[in-house]
Amino acid sequence: QQCDEVKKIVHQRLIKVDGKVRTDMTFPAGFMDVVTIDKTQENFRLLYDVKGRFAVHRIKSEEAKYKLCRVKKVGVALKGVCYVVTHDGRTIRYPDPLVKVNDTIMVDIATGKIKDFIKFDSGNLCMITGGHNLGRVGVIQHRERHPGSFDIVHIKDSLGHSFATRLSYVFIIGKGNKPYVSLPRGKGVKLSIAEERDRRMAAK
Repeated sequence: QQCDEVKKIVHQRLIKVDGKVRTDMTFPAGFMDVVTIDKTQENFRLLYDVKGRFAVHRIKSEEAKYKLCRVKKVGVALKGVCYVVTHDGRTIRYPDPLVKVNDTIMVDIATGKIKDFIKFDSGNLCMITGGHNLGRVGVIQHRERHPGSFDIVHIKDSLGHSFATRLSYVFIIGKGNKPYVSLPRGKGVKLSIAEERDRRMAAK
């Protein structure tokens, strides 16, 4: 039943992912992708919650005009044209020369152009996209370099809890404490089982 309904909806060309109509029901949407339903004027961004699950987070139309992409590679093509490759497979030419690997770029979905970028620096806000701390949000404290192995990044969340993760799992989402995208419920703060229980009891 549901499968048929989904099939009908996508074949009516009502669903857009990152501004492009998608009619394939199994089209893979990933972290930071913007899903738009024009008919109901709804926009959603795919993020992670602190339990490590995908969260379909409702956003305003202004925020649906851009997405954040993590830079995975910076290179030079023929005739000296600089380009960057992002986590979602985009290749964007002529980036700002200051953009380096692990930085985050703000991409205009309509044009595919870079509007802004955030450096991978201590003091910037990040979300974890892999490992045991998946979905947590915090401020980068410092980076430990381990040549020949994984670099480790130390992060502190808004409750003051510190944790560490691999560099490749860190996705910068804001300058200082200010996120460039709105966050799902919980704001990426992981509570202990006791804290979660106390919060639920208080809500009752």
